[in-house]
Amino acid sequence: MTDKNKDTPNKKTGNNLFLTAKEYFESQPEETRQALLELKECILKVAPNATELINYNILAYSLIKGGKREQQIMIAGYKKHVGFYPHPTTMEKFESELSGFKKGKGSVQFPLDRPLPKDLIEKMVAYRMKLIKEK
Repeated sequence: MTDKNKDTPNKKTGNNLFLTAKEYFESQPEETRQALLELKECILKVAPNATELINYNILAYSLIKGGKREQQIMIAGYKKHVGFYPHPTTMEKFESELSGFKKGKGSVQFPLDRPLPKDLIEKMVAYRMKLIKEK
């Protein structure tokens, strides 16, 4: 990855498959690792029984025991931001509160040069948990 401006993960998938969350955290530069740890803290504050795992070669938190992708929140480290993947329904619900961030259908990018909106992240996790429990 020679293009320094390109927004790419800190570790390529393929040859660098992560087996544990610890490996994933340790692979990150310090600034990215700290932001990921803050995201993890937000998730576990709301969902203390969430199970930490690797899914799609990034960190995932299963909000219910044995939860599949639809029942997980995922996070990932990048050069200039951390990715937060709560689910498209959660993104829709918090669209206006996320207006200052780059977003995808089911994800949001939190730049490393700004503090994480921890209260908002916690509200998003709580909302996603509520939807899962209603099913």
